[in-house]
Amino acid sequence: MSAFRAALRISRRDALRFKGRTALIMVMIGLPVLVITAVLTGSATTDITPRDKLDSMLGTADARVVTLPFRTPVRQDRAGQSPSQREARRSDRAWTPAEINTLLQGRLLRYQSNLVEARLADGYDRVDVFEVDLRDPMAGGMRRLVEGRLPAAPGEVAVSPEMIGRGVHLGDTIKVWRPDRTVRVVGVVEHPNRPGLREMVALPEGLLPHQNDGNSSGWLADTSAPVQWADVRRLNKAGLGVISRAVIENPTAAQLRQENFHPDGPVRTLAALGIAVVLIVTETVLLAGPSFAVGLRRRRRELAVIAAQGASGSQLRTIVLADGLVLGGAAALLGAVLGIVAGALAESIAARALDWTHGPVDVPWWQVLGVASLGVVSGVTAALVPAVQASRQSPVHVLAGRAAVDTHARAGRPVLAAVLVALGIGGSFLAVRHGVLSVAASGAVLVLGLVALMPWLVRTTGRLAARLPLPLRLSVRDGSRHRVRTASAAAAVMAATMVAVTLGIGLSSSYAEREANRNTVLPAGTLTIGRYDADDQAWSAIRVAAEQALPGVDLVSGLRAKDGQGEDVNLTVAWDPGACGEKRPCVPPGFHRLSLPIGDERLLALLQGRHDPQAAAALRAGKAVAFDAGLVRGGVIELMSESWGPDGSTKPKRFTVPAVVAGAAEHAQTGALIPASAVTAAGFKPAERVVYASQVPADVERLERDLGVVGGGAFVDVEQRADESVAGMLLMLLGAAVVLVLGGTFAATGLAAADMRRDLDTMSAVGGAPLVRRLVVAGQAAYVSGLGAVAGLAGGVVSGIALTWPMTRMGDRAPGAAFFDPGTTTIDIPWVFLAGLVIGLPLLAALVTGAFTRTRLALARRVA
Repeated sequence: MSAFRAALRISRRDALRFKGRTALIMVMIGLPVLVITAVLTGSATTDITPRDKLDSMLGTADARVVTLPFRTPVRQDRAGQSPSQREARRSDRAWTPAEINTLLQGRLLRYQSNLVEARLADGYDRVDVFEVDLRDPMAGGMRRLVEGRLPAAPGEVAVSPEMIGRGVHLGDTIKVWRPDRTVRVVGVVEHPNRPGLREMVALPEGLLPHQNDGNSSGWLADTSAPVQWADVRRLNKAGLGVISRAVIENPTAAQLRQENFHPDGPVRTLAALGIAVVLIVTETVLLAGPSFAVGLRRRRRELAVIAAQGASGSQLRTIVLADGLVLGGAAALLGAVLGIVAGALAESIAARALDWTHGPVDVPWWQVLGVASLGVVSGVTAALVPAVQASRQSPVHVLAGRAAVDTHARAGRPVLAAVLVALGIGGSFLAVRHGVLSVAASGAVLVLGLVALMPWLVRTTGRLAARLPLPLRLSVRDGSRHRVRTASAAAAVMAATMVAVTLGIGLSSSYAEREANRNTVLPAGTLTIGRYDADDQAWSAIRVAAEQALPGVDLVSGLRAKDGQGEDVNLTVAWDPGACGEKRPCVPPGFHRLSLPIGDERLLALLQGRHDPQAAAALRAGKAVAFDAGLVRGGVIELMSESWGPDGSTKPKRFTVPAVVAGAAEHAQTGALIPASAVTAAGFKPAERVVYASQVPADVERLERDLGVVGGGAFVDVEQRADESVAGMLLMLLGAAVVLVLGGTFAATGLAAADMRRDLDTMSAVGGAPLVRRLVVAGQAAYVSGLGAVAGLAGGVVSGIALTWPMTRMGDRAPGAAFFDPGTTTIDIPWVFLAGLVIGLPLLAALVTGAFTRTRLALARRVA
């Protein structure tokens, strides 16, 4: 029997003997494999190709002819997605089947689609409508009949399973608005690529009115010969878009190269993949390393007996490395299999719940094999240091029962670690001008440097043990004595903390930059309800519906200017682009996208967040109240009005209004409040077409749907701070860090407690209280997680600050600037988040570990 085969048999036997340690190592190695494989499988299944969509797009037809707004030549890709054409005068002559047959011979089947507002159990909601005769063999496969029957007459519809989940049942009637009709449900059909789609299927013009050219309509075509690319281009010249089965199923090599060509894509993808591989393998090795170390300590006597029988140091290394190969291979195989199953299952559930695209289960085998190989490499790498220790241990000392100490850990002169840390910091300094990927690469180098530096940090902090209370003194001394185990666990905590700190600073700074540059007329938390181009009757209905939907909410009136023809007039601040010079981008002071508000003192109080007597008096006197001093020049503000005539042309007009400057409710507000008298003096008619409120309902989307049914085109908007979602993002980061930090800490602490069992039992035997035993183990957890968190904080601050440049990008580096001048940036430190990472997590780890520590004395057998 070969030595390697014998080592594998010994490793397999040892893995089955110590099932707890084996399960722990397999989870640490297999979990990343499972998660990555699940993501790859789900992503590949969700990312469907044009060929995957042929059944839902064409059924059994050879082509789908799409009518467009104009009869000008069409530009489209091979898949027929998003065809475009040059604008021209709309043709009053609609396409007919006879005219289509002059261009493409074959049998035609009409289809059309649109959106409608349907009354469901919880109110009106937008629903897709697809109209085609599903009974026709040409439509076979476009939708799958789940229950009931297919529509056979106008007014009958089949609904998707998503609508069944919204309270619709077979035989129910659904009231539809735009068009105003009532339809009856006769069946349930499912979209093959969008199982979560909210949809109704009917016969052509059975629900929707006849849709003219360019309004999501056309024909399915069954031709005698395949529709080739030359036929598609001929129809494009006539003004038609085409989706051809033959073209999609048989792409040419040139077309594939053209669609997949990205100049920088492969290089950036490989670089990002390399960084991810390094970080994932490093974290996995650091987490699993202590488990292999404790496995070595439990097998010291067995390995010493083998050595006493003549085994060499290389053979002992082979035995320990075989542990990594066996456990890593089993974990990678199990993780890959479970990952494929979990990815396919999660994708099918998410596709239905979130309306994702969905195709047949697609496993990217080469990528999955690569991930599984990473698991095997991680297992072998994690066993490398214990294997070297096994080859160096003294059989005499082991058989004599002496304690194992990491005597060969070289932590006195960490030259390589210092070089890597210096390269990481210097690389972060230089990477700020080259994007996120460059910062990530320099951060990966910094992580490796800190990992190499960790044994030196463990040894250095171990010298402080004499000044600590007894429980912490024992914990720190034991951690320093077993530097390999402690450094590995602390490095795992460090890597997770550093990534969390880096992303936390980058995200917080990015949101802070957006908030600092947010320009708005309304203060954050303001609800706006309005409608453009509405007459008095339509607006009155919307106003009444808003009052009923928001009982007890104070609705403040806002006005819009109307011209002589009753068209809406948009009032904005006038500005001269020539005054910007070479400044790019050139924007006016107080730039905003919405029209300036028009209103009275109540609206002024809402915009200012308080009652300002002087500003209110100026508004009553016919003066505009500006919230940006740069808008007022010479005591007036210059406004520009724009209205759109029936032909779509704009009619700009400039005029001035006396103005004063007042403070707003928040710094982001700009623009001005215009009094109604100034609008009237400019020749326009003010009319209420918008209301504001400082209270926001819980379900804004439902409010907009309900108001949209009352008055078509009504909009509901809520002014939000740009950084409102940063807290949720930081909580997600903190949650991920908690899993990694606590997982690594608990594993290392459990191993340390196993190694210290004799010391703990001796302490209990001489009268030590159970609380002291708990404090010693809790001190181990605090020491490991605290040391790793502090080191991760130091590295994360460097990488996080470097990340702020590519994430905020306040401006490009000026020409001729110094080599070390990257330009301006926004740096926002999330102190509470960092405190939770660096202080809260070590305390939590210590508390949980101390609470679950066994305090009973374990009696040992006396060895004769």
